[in-house]
Amino acid sequence: MFNAITDVEGIKTGHASDFEGLTGCTVILCEDGATGGIDIRGSAAGTRQTDSLQSQHLLEEVYAVLLSGGSAFGLDAAGGVMEYLEEKGKGFPTSVTKVPIVPTAIIYDLSFGSHKTRPNKEMGYKACKAATYGKVEEGSIGVGTGATVGKLFGIERAMKGGFGTASKKLSNGLIVGAAVAVNAFGDVVNNENAEIIAGARDSEDGHALINSFEYMKKGITGKEEFFQNTTLGVVATNAVLTKMQAIKVAQMAQTGFAKTISPIHLSSDGDLVIALSTRKLKADINVVGLLAEEAIIEAVKRAVMAADGFGIVPAYKDIPKNRIP
Repeated sequence: MFNAITDVEGIKTGHASDFEGLTGCTVILCEDGATGGIDIRGSAAGTRQTDSLQSQHLLEEVYAVLLSGGSAFGLDAAGGVMEYLEEKGKGFPTSVTKVPIVPTAIIYDLSFGSHKTRPNKEMGYKACKAATYGKVEEGSIGVGTGATVGKLFGIERAMKGGFGTASKKLSNGLIVGAAVAVNAFGDVVNNENAEIIAGARDSEDGHALINSFEYMKKGITGKEEFFQNTTLGVVATNAVLTKMQAIKVAQMAQTGFAKTISPIHLSSDGDLVIALSTRKLKADINVVGLLAEEAIIEAVKRAVMAADGFGIVPAYKDIPKNRIP
């Protein structure tokens, strides 16, 4: 067990990062196919092929999920994932080739690094080549490279977000893993004691953290141009799930975001969760959903705790304790 989404049999994860332009993408490969479902709570999601995860869609299987930076430009990186899978003969069979189904979702990170640098087809392919069944690097890497949190007062008073992963396992063999890209407008909160661990700061040079939700209740709504955010989640399990059940698990997993990010699911957010089932073990769907929530909670906290601010904004490791004024 690596405490990662790769603890689920059949799931590989790989990153591709541009540390000059400060963006990247992360692929979750399920090359033998997985039943998928989706739940979208944010009003500004940027996606490609996620309609295949809806209950009314004909297709039952997906072969990868791609999380990408670059805003809508980053959707192009999915072409590299499709190329990689087609080369391996993975995908939905047609009369002439197999067509890989690769649901893709993006975060807005153009304000952090160079807005001219976006994940592309080559980067998507590179992430697939780097994918492993083992330990997964976390923090400011892959889709988390340019992620930030706490943007009530813009990037100048924000902190670093990132990529995180975690897994939960029961004695009966049930495993649920999560991978998240934390690029939230809101603050990241420790669900165990309500402490803000990463978020908006009291000033551009300050290290004290404010409570964004409390400020918003006072009528302070921040810089509108920085309302460009999204937190993405993927949960995978070895439980046997139908598409409708996968959708339900994705819905339950969203509670993990609600317990660790405040505020969450705003009109300016693109928050979503995709659930994948590798169909190895019969299990109670409600237990699967609760474990997904737990895995999301841990993955969110790990994402910001492992982050590096690259000298642009502070990261969790840069901020002293007792930070809320």
